Parts: sequence; C-alpha cells; structure tokens
Amino acid sequence: MSAARHYSGDMPRVKPSPPSSSLDWEPLADVGRRRRLWWEIALVLGLSLGQSAVYSVVQLADKLSRGPLSSATSTLNPSRNQREFFDLLYQLLDIVFSLVPVLLAFYLLATFLPWRGEAGRKPWRGMGFDLARPVRDAGTGLALAVGLGAGTLALYAAGRALGVTTAIIPAALDAHWWTVPVLVLSGIRHGVLEETLVVGYLFRRLGQLRFSPLWIVLASALLRGSYHLYQGFGPFLGNVVMGLVFGWVYLKWRRVMPLVVAHALLDVGAFVGYDLFGKAIGLG
Repeated sequence: MSAARHYSGDMPRVKPSPPSSSLDWEPLADVGRRRRLWWEIALVLGLSLGQSAVYSVVQLADKLSRGPLSSATSTLNPSRNQREFFDLLYQLLDIVFSLVPVLLAFYLLATFLPWRGEAGRKPWRGMGFDLARPVRDAGTGLALAVGLGAGTLALYAAGRALGVTTAIIPAALDAHWWTVPVLVLSGIRHGVLEETLVVGYLFRRLGQLRFSPLWIVLASALLRGSYHLYQGFGPFLGNVVMGLVFGWVYLKWRRVMPLVVAHALLDVGAFVGYDLFGKAIGLG
C-alpha cells in the first residue's frame, strides 16, 4: 500500500462547489492530490471489496457458461477444514484479516487530508462509526433491517422463479459448539467491512474528488451490487437498492453505525436462521 503523507493543513482552502455543499469535506483543486486520492481508492478497494467485485463477475461468467443460473449454487460461510480445531482457526483468521482494509482506510483518512478543521480527530468518529448514539443507531438499524429483509426475501423468491438467481446456502458449517458464534461474528464482519468502506470511506473520498452526492450514492450502490453478482442478477439488483437506501440514510444522518447494525442483523439473521432452521423447513 502506498505510504500516507501527513497533511499539515497548509493547502489553500477551496470553497465547496454547490453540488457538494451538503457534504462534510472540501473538494480538492490540486491535481496531484486528486491523483493520489484516485490511487488510494484503487488500492484500498483492490485489497477488499473491489477485488471481491472482480472475482464476483468472473464467478458469474463461470456459472453462466455451465448452464442456467437456477441450477447453480452460491455457498456462504463454507467449512474450511475437516478437522474441527483447524476449521475454527481458519474461520477466525478469515474474519480478522478481512477487516484489515478497514484499519488501513482509517489510517489513510487520519493521515492524508483528514476531515476539514478536524486534523487529529479519529476517522471512525468522523463517519459516525462509534457508540455516541446507541439507542437511535440501534433503532434505525433495526427498522432498516426489517424493511430490507422482507424485500430481500421477496426479491430472492422472484429471482429463483425467473431463473436469474442462484440457490444461496447462507451457512454450510459443520455442527460444532462454535458454529453459531462464528456465524454471528461473520455477520458483524460483513456489516463493518462493507459499511465503513463502501459508505464511510468511499463517500468521503469521492466527495473530495468533487463528485456530487447523487453520483456518490450511485457509485457506492453499484459497487455494492457488483460484489454480489456471483449470486445472480437478483441479488445484484437487491444490493443496489440497499445501497441507494443506505446512501440516503448516511447523507441524512452522517453515521454509518445504523447501517452497520442493519447489515449485521440481516446477515446474522440469514446465517444463523438458516443454520438452525433451514433443514427443518426444507431449505437445506
């Protein structure tokens, strides 16, 4: 990853352009700094969800080349080893290392062009990834999860009926004492990883690159949909809609924590619910 240079604050201040006036940062006029931001975004996403998007497109092409999507399967949370101890170890390592790009993004936000007038402020607080409003964040997250959860199930059923969505297995771990805790951690991991990067980090950097709020929301939503393409076109569309909703919520309250809560609830509900009840209701 490119080394981050500390911003001393001596860059000439530029007034925000009208389309970006509702954002919490100033757009950049300096060409060199703008170029550096583009490289930074490419590297951060290349190590995380951008990489996932590329693999997702390739996996979709692979599945389409084998036959109809309705006959394909997408497995989330697979078992990684036949031996219980090593399976658990691999699961935990995967969760921990998948969050490293989040720490990298925080480091870059803190050291290169931090929030206007807030040099030294913790970057996660700048995007609202904290416990400053636990009740409101939890309530908003729960409401989002309930609303989006119902729509997700309906869209999945429609996609399966139309043959444009693969069969999705949310959890394929063997039955162990640690299975449910690991699935919970996995759901939280996805919430933290995706919302801090696709919303908190990307909104900030694209705003500094003079994109309007509308284009930022669209870009974020399309990225979110793209790394779900391996599941089919239904999940792609569903996640684009989810990205549009989450983008609007973030612009309204400037906090990613409600989005993390909603995302984690959706994933934990899907992972644990399928593991506990999937076979009993004929889904396994």
